[in-house]
Amino acid sequence: MPELSKVAYQVMWNRLISVVEEQAQALIRTAFSTSVREAGDLSAGVYNAQGEMLAQAVTGTPGHVNAMADSVAHFIRRIGREQMREGDVYITNDPWEGTGHLHDITVVSPSFKEGALVGFFACTAHVTDIGGRGFGADANSVYEEGLYIPVMKFADGGIVDQTLVRIIRGNVREPDQLIGDVYALATCNEVGHRRLVDMMSEFGLRDLAGISAFILGNSRRATLERIAALPAAQASGHMRIDGYDQPIDLRVRVSFEGDRVLCDWAGSSGVDPKGINLPLVYTKAYACYALKCAIAPDIPNNAASLAPFEIVAPANSIVNAPHPAPVALRHVIGHMLPDTVYDALDQILPDTVPAEGAGSLCNFQVSLRPRTDAPAPAGTTRAEVLTFNSGGAGARPTLDGMNATAFPSGVMTMPVEATEQVGPILIWRKELRPDSGGAGRYRGGLGQYMEVGAREGHEFDIQMMFDRLHFPARGRRGGGAGAATTVALDDGTLMRGKGKQFVPHGRKLLMALPGGAGYGEPAQRDADSVRRDLALGYISAETARACHGLSEADIASVLAIAARGDLPPPGATADRPAGSR
Repeated sequence: MPELSKVAYQVMWNRLISVVEEQAQALIRTAFSTSVREAGDLSAGVYNAQGEMLAQAVTGTPGHVNAMADSVAHFIRRIGREQMREGDVYITNDPWEGTGHLHDITVVSPSFKEGALVGFFACTAHVTDIGGRGFGADANSVYEEGLYIPVMKFADGGIVDQTLVRIIRGNVREPDQLIGDVYALATCNEVGHRRLVDMMSEFGLRDLAGISAFILGNSRRATLERIAALPAAQASGHMRIDGYDQPIDLRVRVSFEGDRVLCDWAGSSGVDPKGINLPLVYTKAYACYALKCAIAPDIPNNAASLAPFEIVAPANSIVNAPHPAPVALRHVIGHMLPDTVYDALDQILPDTVPAEGAGSLCNFQVSLRPRTDAPAPAGTTRAEVLTFNSGGAGARPTLDGMNATAFPSGVMTMPVEATEQVGPILIWRKELRPDSGGAGRYRGGLGQYMEVGAREGHEFDIQMMFDRLHFPARGRRGGGAGAATTVALDDGTLMRGKGKQFVPHGRKLLMALPGGAGYGEPAQRDADSVRRDLALGYISAETARACHGLSEADIASVLAIAARGDLPPPGATADRPAGSR
């Protein structure tokens, strides 16, 4: 290939990444659900005519995009190439052929240029409601979890199927919001299509065969080089987590085999009776993400860079649940998979992977309604409010963990203002949780305190989706564990971590979200970092004293500076405050 062609193809590759990022931003700007607009719970990608993913948007989640990498092939098989034409839009929320549960709607649009099929655009977004029991773990089968949309045409040659629209509207609690999201998904694919056609015209391309070969060939080669440089080794990882009624064991064996990395989940718990199971596609998504982060983080994500990572799991296990297993909260287990993989990788690649973090998102959905214990005042309403929140991330081999930051999902914590404007919900408190990050040479990220209630005249059911109540994040290399999750009413009544539960009128829900674990021995933490943590309120005086050996005089000095509103620079004391020379 001439050098000029390589340069041109590299420019086109970069352009494709820009195209899909614009596609994702179009979805964010037009979506109705706050989970998409505010939290970025979405994905977007472009595919060649064979259905192989060429590029993904930076915005989005690995659970969506890595699962969606396999889903376009299902659309091609189900619809049939001979049935595809310009203006078509395809849709599904099939958990096994989409992205893992019914609350994710995947939309795929074929891209034509001069009458020829040249590729596909696909996108996924989490919708607030899909009917059934609602977004929770209480179902006993997928049939209870909401409306199922098989792979089908949402629009045929540009004409929307209004019968499908009526069926959807008649089966969900937020019909305007959901249909608005579906149109936003279709629109963002159209934005991507227009930009792709512009790029192809600019470079004189009739199809994507050349750029596909360049992208996939280089990505495959680079990934295989990284894998070949790894030691021939294997190791096992294990994690125990809360589960629904009983603990769940996740077990994995990671093997470096020269031209591939094999990730085998044999030994993990069996299918759970409640909705915390994973279709294999979601297991693949997060296991691949963990491996790529550790081994090839700078190689772009596409079909070829994912291919050398092979993920297998026994049928009828919690990480490979067959239809019709309930799967609504597949993320609660799926977000724990990377830390389980890292438990194995730490044995082979020391000082590479972080300590365990909160793992699964600390999200919950509230179903608000007028109070039923007494007459409700005028103006009370019903509403479904979904909010995403995060515990702390685990400390890294050379850095502290990030506070209130979702890893591995990447979904953003939703602002209070955005949550309160969609329904009669009140967030009374939302702040970092001191001492929740595990102590270590590098401190684990902090979780959050949250207090949630309803506006006057309302009561609500809340769908809990929490973990780490009984098995907090574990430290690495001598680091301390992160703080566990706690959930209770303001009268002291303890709440379960999962399942629908009732919050009466006038009551508040008090949540302490989990912290990430520490990395390395706490005694090895730099004293200036301990002082800074104390001044910021990340740790208490007791933790500074007991875990890090800070003297009483030093503690008093730091607290005196903090009381004046100054943040001490390294080495600051009461006699030499911030800003002095």
